[in-house]
Amino acid sequence: MPVKSNNATAANKFARLGYNTIVKRNSIFLTTIFVTAFAAEMAFDSVSDRIWDNINKGRQWKDIAHKYEDN
Repeated sequence: MPVKSNNATAANKFARLGYNTIVKRNSIFLTTIFVTAFAAEMAFDSVSDRIWDNINKGRQWKDIAHKYEDN
């Protein structure tokens, strides 16, 4: 049976660092949640738009506008 030591493992140190820097104070925790959610939304929207544009290439107004506009 392995002997438990009092030394903190790398995962334990990382968890402790995360708790002390992010979770310990409610204001920092909520700010982190909102900033992360905003960044995730921006990334998701960007990826979704690129997929949509690739699937519908040539069928959107931005692709055919030059045929109908007088510039």
